[in-house]
Amino acid sequence: MRGEDTQQSAMYSYLSPEQRVPLDHPLRPIRKMVDEALEGLSAVFDGMYSALGRPSIAPEKLLRALLLQVLFSIRSERLLMEQLEDNILFRWFVGLNMDEPVWVPTVFTKNRERMLEAEAAQRFFWAVLEPAEARNPVSDERFSVDGTLIEAWAGQKSFRAKDKPALPPDDPGNPTIDFHGEKRSNETHESTTDPDARLARKSGGHEAKLAYSGNLMIENRHGLVVDTELLQPNGTAERDAALLMAERIPGDHRVSLAGDKGYDTRDFVRELRGMNVTPHVAQNEKRPGGSAIDGRTTRHPGYKISQQKRKRIEEVFGWLKTVAMLRKTRLRGIFRVGWVFTFAAAVYNLVRLRNLVSTPVRSA
Repeated sequence: MRGEDTQQSAMYSYLSPEQRVPLDHPLRPIRKMVDEALEGLSAVFDGMYSALGRPSIAPEKLLRALLLQVLFSIRSERLLMEQLEDNILFRWFVGLNMDEPVWVPTVFTKNRERMLEAEAAQRFFWAVLEPAEARNPVSDERFSVDGTLIEAWAGQKSFRAKDKPALPPDDPGNPTIDFHGEKRSNETHESTTDPDARLARKSGGHEAKLAYSGNLMIENRHGLVVDTELLQPNGTAERDAALLMAERIPGDHRVSLAGDKGYDTRDFVRELRGMNVTPHVAQNEKRPGGSAIDGRTTRHPGYKISQQKRKRIEEVFGWLKTVAMLRKTRLRGIFRVGWVFTFAAAVYNLVRLRNLVSTPVRSA
């Protein structure tokens, strides 16, 4: 028998958001890991707020909401709040009741500055990774590094000579700016929109863009991100970031660090060996003077394995630029871009760990 198209909605509902989310939903193990990580950051959150005044929105809820923004590729906080208004799954994940009002998008602006000062993204990154090491140990001997350019939220017209006067206010869209034929460099020019961004290009066949250099270090066993570093691109930023991350590898035992041909320089290899790190970088025979890596390194089976495993870092960059929408950042300033870069890497680890350390519970 055909059912009636009843339009009247029910006045009451006796199901909570917890009951509406399936037991085998992929967000359930992620929510569990996030709660464990945030519980360990309670003391950090206490130091972010004053003991006086009105109670703020819980930082745990803000971070869960930002995590949803990364997971579901939501392009703005305003759209995130619209989704949170009527999406039961989002309300359950953040921790909002069905009739609890959502906050205004500008709440993220002030609290992002608080979290930036407290290094909340870096602390959250480690809080996610440390329990994973206890449950399913990651490699503490084999690592890989690589870097990519993250386009800045600034246009080419904003890249102007430092000694030029400010633009007139009656020039919307800057149609009077014509930089064609002008020699521009980071030494003489600067973006008026994002002064921290630098003009850079990934290779000779690509156009130069205002960008940042985002760098990652992964462990080769599971492909988890173990460290991040965001710098201004200057030609050696990837190697500089790799050395900074290599210095932060815990322990004093010998480890290996894999990389592509861009890391095959004599200075870089010498610095790594001085840190008790074996350079497993790809050989660049076309470099003047030949490769800095010889048969003493390449003859070992571990070198071949490192060259195979290091390509897994491209999966991380692909995820960050597509799902996390970091192909072009929506924040300005090196510290804010570095914050979201580290936070997105932590979210990637959560997605990766969901398949490694959690077993979904299926309903009967």
